[in-house]
Order: sequence, then C-alpha cells, then structure tokens
Amino acid sequence: MSHSTATGVGEPAAPVEKQDFIRQIVRQDLAAGKHAAIRTRFPPEPNGYLHIGHAKAICLDFGIAAEFGGLCNLRFDDTNPAKEDPEFVQAIQDDVRWLGFEWASLRHASDYFEVFYLAAEKLIAQGDAFVCDLSAEQVREYRGTLTEPGRNSPYRDRGVEENLDLFRRMRAGEFPDGARTLRAKIDMGSGNINLRDPALYRIKKVAHQNTGDAWPIYPMYDFAHSLGDAVEGITHSLCTLEFEDHRPLYDWCVERVDLAGSPELLAPLLAKGLPNEAARPRQIEFSRLNINYTVMSKRKLVAMVNDGLVDGWDDPRMPTLQGLRRRGYTPAALRLLVDRVSISKQNSVIDFSVLEGCLRDDLDAHAPRRMAVVTPLKFVLTNLPEGHAETLSFGNHPKDESFGTREVPFSRELWIEHDDFAEVPPKGWKRLVPGGEVRLRGAGIVRCDEVVKDDAGNIVELRGTLDPESRPGMEGANRKIKGTIHWVDATRAVPAEIRLYDRLFSVADPDDESEGKTYRDHLNPDSRKVVQGYVEPAAADAASETHFQFERTGYFVADRRDHRAGSPVFNRSVSLRDTWSATP
Repeated sequence: MSHSTATGVGEPAAPVEKQDFIRQIVRQDLAAGKHAAIRTRFPPEPNGYLHIGHAKAICLDFGIAAEFGGLCNLRFDDTNPAKEDPEFVQAIQDDVRWLGFEWASLRHASDYFEVFYLAAEKLIAQGDAFVCDLSAEQVREYRGTLTEPGRNSPYRDRGVEENLDLFRRMRAGEFPDGARTLRAKIDMGSGNINLRDPALYRIKKVAHQNTGDAWPIYPMYDFAHSLGDAVEGITHSLCTLEFEDHRPLYDWCVERVDLAGSPELLAPLLAKGLPNEAARPRQIEFSRLNINYTVMSKRKLVAMVNDGLVDGWDDPRMPTLQGLRRRGYTPAALRLLVDRVSISKQNSVIDFSVLEGCLRDDLDAHAPRRMAVVTPLKFVLTNLPEGHAETLSFGNHPKDESFGTREVPFSRELWIEHDDFAEVPPKGWKRLVPGGEVRLRGAGIVRCDEVVKDDAGNIVELRGTLDPESRPGMEGANRKIKGTIHWVDATRAVPAEIRLYDRLFSVADPDDESEGKTYRDHLNPDSRKVVQGYVEPAAADAASETHFQFERTGYFVADRRDHRAGSPVFNRSVSLRDTWSATP
C-alpha cells in the first residue's frame, strides 16, 4: 500500500533539491561541460555482509546517478579471493535491491584482470614499476614511519627487461606465495606513506570464485580500484574519508596507466563484449556513517558471528542490512536517515535514537494498527454470558482512512497486559486497579472487581464487569475515565512468539578499550528477550515482513524467516518512544 505526502488535495509534495557539497560539484561539472553524462559506482568487497554504513554509500552512489540522469554500476572489488564468497555476492545484490536501487551494469574487478595485467606491464615498461624480492616484514622495515622517510628497495633499480621477465614468471606461477611483489616506483621519501613504492600485485595461489585457478597473482586494492573506475568511465568516484590519503595513489595509477589514451590495453574488454568506456575519474571523499551503541568493524562482526555472540549475520540486533531488515527496518527509514545526517567532510557519531526516529516516522504513517498482548493476564467479564462472542469494527490506521477497517473478535474472556494492572498503584497510575475502571479500547468501560491468585500469591486472573452502556458512540461512553488499555479475545487470539529486541551494546562507544575492556564486555544482556504472547487473528494471518504498530506497545514485524500464519513470530522493531533518552 503506497501513501504519498501531499501539499494539497491531489498535489504531491515537490522533491527537495539536495545541496550537499558532492552534488554541488556534480552540478558545476555538468554546467562546465566536463561530462556528457554522470557515471558512479558502488564497489563493495564481497568478503562480508553490508552494514548500515554502506547504506549511506549506496544511497549516495545510486542517488546521485538517478538525480542527474546518469548511471550507477554495482562492481564487486573481488581482488582478495581468500576472503570472498558467493554468499556475500548474493547478499549484497539483495541488499542494494531491497534499498530500492537497481544497477546499470553488474561488474567485477575480476572482469578486468587482463586489463590490469597489461596496465602493470605498461608501468614496468615506463620505468614506473619494479619486481621486489623483499619479504613482507622487510618491506615494513624499509617503509619508514610517519616521521622518518623510507629506504629504497635494493631491487628498485632492476632494468625493464628483468622486471618484465620476473613479472611474467610471477604470472606463470613460477614463484611461491609471498616470494615477490610488483611495486610502483614513486617516492620512498614521501610524507604520504601510501606513495612509498606501494605494492601493485602479489603472488597468491588461491582459486577465485570467478576466474578459478587462472591467476596465481592478484592486483592490490588501490591499483584495481582506481583502474576499475577508469575502465568503466566513472566520472565521480565517491568514497569515505579514510581513502583521502589514498587519493594521490589513485590519481597516480589513473594518470600513469592512462587507459583512456591506451586503447590497446582495453582489447580484453572487447573480447568479453564489454564496451570501451574508459575515462579519467575524480575521487571525492565524504564522512562515513557512524552510529553509537554499535560496532561496524568487519573483523568484529565476523568474530561475533563465528563465536556465537549473535545468531548469524541477519540477527536482528546486528547493524548489517540483513539484520536491520529482519529487525523490521524499512528501506524508506534508512533512506530518510541518510537524508537527515546529510553528506559532509566532517566525521561525527550519530545517536542511535536518530535511526530509531526515522523508523518511527516511516512506520507511524505506513504501518497498520493491530492489538497484541505481550505479557498476558486473563480478564474475565462476569456480566457477559458464557460463550458470548461478537466482533467489533476497528480502523486500521487512526490517521488514514484509506487503510480501511477490520473485524476484531470480542468475548467474555480477554487477555490484557499484566503491566496494565497494579494491585498497589504507584503515584500517577491511570490503568487498572482493584475496584477501578478503565476504558477497554473500542469495547467500553470495565471495572475490576476481583483479583485471583495462585497458592504462591501470584496474580493469575482478574474478574470484572463491562458497562453495557459505555460502548463507543453511546452516551455512557462520555464519562471521564483516566486510562485506556488494549486487549485481545482469549478465545480467538492466536498464540505468538514475540521477540523483544533492543540495542546490542549497553554503552555508547563499545569500541572504547581505555579501561581494559573490549566490545565483548559491553554486550547488552537484555538485547533479546523471547516471550509468548497473543495477537489478534488479523495480525497472525499476515505475510512475513509485514509491519504493524501493536497498539500501546511498539512497532513489530512478522519475522522474515520463522513467521508462519499458524505459528506467528513477531520481532519488535522499535518501541513507541525512545526509552534510552533518559539513560545516563
């Protein structure tokens, strides 16, 4: 069901033109005639699941292409086959589509391995690259520090012919892993460590998911990424701020290889039926999306999954897009978050409540209402006859009549929330007490006459009466009653597993190890609680991933994996209000 915001009757709201610095650059470039069309790309490494930080990059890469009539490719930077898996490839495609985007072309860095190899030979021939025999440990020793320059490799002055011979033998698989690397010849005295003769290729005899055993050598990320952008004719290469120090190397690779001016290097593309779109891209950095009460280090996310600290990559407490989706977050809520945090060059940490607020705003407008009881307490209306059964009509949304109505069963026996009754009420209590009255949502005013307890003194049942003259619309409904509570019919409600999720960590910065603790010490023991509740039939029959507001309780979603019509499972997506705002 789709509902658009309107400025007037039948008038859709005009889209607001975004004014962040990247869009201003794009507008200036177009106005100056630099590009005939805008081309962007989203370039994930297929070595894990995407997290909420990637949502910002996805919305920016695909959003800018769409806004300016351009194209955006999805390109897997698959240059490290030891850590890559087709499972991640499929999940990433699912995530991008779930967020509402479609790529112009699906590409892989591995599509260009032949091009990268020819580009490397060109660099060798130009005297811009050399084969180095230093071990990884020796390379680190020679590299220098932030305050001291590095030293040239003793192999830096090898001749072109020797370098070409060694590199071709690396390609032929003649040498063992780690024996040699191909390095750029730039400047070991540079203040930017990325320019101190960085590696361009390493020997790695690992099968690749796309190319099999064809390659015993693989390009390094910086080399493959920059040339991948150039191959695809990317006009604006958007990346996060940690790549700002890599930009000089990015530009060096693009300029020294000059794919746009070297059509002979692109011959392998034509053999694969790929077009020659080569151009010189411009890298632009923006701040990444950081949210407190989360960790987004891929290493830590992998460890939590592998060590059983969470129930997999799509655990609803995880910051992965798969986890957020299962929790009940919507694509619209995540796109709204990206709009609200905006695009800038300033790193900052967004409060988790901003994310939750985006979901509330989306679901408040779009989620139908239902009634569910999470902590059931039996309430018997003794003045209704045994076997009494009727249906009451309820609107599906209090702010939007287009959602229609539904029939809700009502009988003598109800389930109400245990938390809506207090034998000894605290100050300001407005719900049910012995001898007190409340308004039963949509059914009338009820009074509690009797409290039934078990042998241990636990309250197991309430008994009371319904004022038959207090149904909605009757004159008796107009008397002042302080509280209203929700309910479900105990005879026809459907038992449901209800999973109450909260923040995975109990502190705002779980990465802070200043007191000798790690993120594992800050896991929130109350981040997941499972209870057996009851839902009205119109909720139980819903399809998986259907969102509801359970009245007075929160926003819930039918679980993507486990929910069945006969055996419903609901996940709490977010509470109705921010319950953390007062937490110190």
